[in-house]
Amino acid sequence: MIDMSGDGGASDRGQSAPIERFGGTASAYHEPVTETGPRAGDVGRRGPGAEAFIVTPFARVARTHALLVAGDALVALALAGSLFFSIEPDAARVRVALYLAFTMAPFALVSPLIGPAIDRARGGRRLMVFATALVRSITCFLMVSNLDGLLLFPLAFATLVAGKGYHVAKSALVPTVVKNQDDLVQANSRLALLAGIAGALAFIPGGILLRFGGSEWVMGFAAVVFSIGAIVAMRIPPTAIATEPADEVERAELRGVGIIASASSMGILRGVVGFIAFLLAFHLRSIDASTLWFGVLLAASTLGNMAGAIAAPMVRRTQREELILVGVLAMTTVVAGLVALLGGLGGATGLVFVIGFSAGAGKMSFDAIVQRDAPDANQGRSFARFETRFQLVWVVGAIIPTILPFDVLSVRLGYLVIAVITGFALFTYVAALRAIARGERPRPVRIPAQVRDPIVARARDASTSVRHRVTSWRQRPDSPPADGVTDGQGPESAESA
Repeated sequence: MIDMSGDGGASDRGQSAPIERFGGTASAYHEPVTETGPRAGDVGRRGPGAEAFIVTPFARVARTHALLVAGDALVALALAGSLFFSIEPDAARVRVALYLAFTMAPFALVSPLIGPAIDRARGGRRLMVFATALVRSITCFLMVSNLDGLLLFPLAFATLVAGKGYHVAKSALVPTVVKNQDDLVQANSRLALLAGIAGALAFIPGGILLRFGGSEWVMGFAAVVFSIGAIVAMRIPPTAIATEPADEVERAELRGVGIIASASSMGILRGVVGFIAFLLAFHLRSIDASTLWFGVLLAASTLGNMAGAIAAPMVRRTQREELILVGVLAMTTVVAGLVALLGGLGGATGLVFVIGFSAGAGKMSFDAIVQRDAPDANQGRSFARFETRFQLVWVVGAIIPTILPFDVLSVRLGYLVIAVITGFALFTYVAALRAIARGERPRPVRIPAQVRDPIVARARDASTSVRHRVTSWRQRPDSPPADGVTDGQGPESAESA
């Protein structure tokens, strides 16, 4: 049996113990988190082996995580067989970009305002997990009857926003259900592995329902899974993530050069994940590729993320976390450059796997760097804030290939852009590490005007070209309305996301 306790099996089973901020003396909550299940006395009376039935706080988080990831996989499968993946790519770009812009709002505006209040409230982040699961359950239920209707796109992107909000809440919760920083890295690795397994297993009943019942049945099943996830989420111990505002020591540690440089590199990797997802989604639609390829790329990304999460803790035994980040940035740069030269869907699949691996291993390494370099910081609050920024960068990365047509940003040029961006991140990160080793503060990298100005001018020209294309498309007498619905008929296609 897999030990889901998150404490490596070395906890005092049946005993309540306050969980303290790593490296500090202040308790992270008003009250200690207690394990649920048989009491300590009950374990003794029931004999050896009774402790195996104790459900730890981490196990409750893991169960919730598995259910919600499975629900996300079912939504993706249902949308693959719906209107969402059949509209012409050029007609989809404007609306998809608009919805992605709306996706940014909760992370750019709402989260900084309400995040501190949620962290202070007892059970605030648990309530956030419950709310995001409930929202996805409702949106999936509504999508059952709107898979070929006008509400499909706003409902799908509402599901996306709720899913990203969940990941922010999870980042804050995990540090509260483990006992020390070594367990936290191991717990995050287990959750990543569990996510891959849950997503893969969800495709089995989902595929059967899609084959014999259609997308509506898959989406209905997803609504049920999210509902169960919401119920299970309320079993997570109610804790306050941060009862006091961040002090000067915490702020100073989190602004350290090492953490800022690592966060920038990790942000680049998250942006690349969003970039490649939408670049390939529109590319597959433009070449009328089978929906099977969407599944292949999704599987490659999931397997890569799992492999990265498994490999990072093993490599950390012999290498520093910074070297892992350097390695994944270098690997992504080289592979993206090779795929830009070779092309093909096989190369795209390999690149997606490598990017997933880099993002998974990079996240494990970044978490460890924050724990090591900011020992007095509240881990739950810190990880929630970083995750909010990473989700925002993901959206920004996704918008770029959405608004640029293929005659401006072809798929091979997109691969080259990934190679250049990750190569630049690699160069600046290594420079920062060398400066830190010399006891210097890294100087900001300034792009020469002769390099910067042509790039800015081309971006402006591309933006103007997109606006002209949208205007001319809408003015064509034979073009369908913007919502993709023709007179007297139901909508026949939808954009790929």
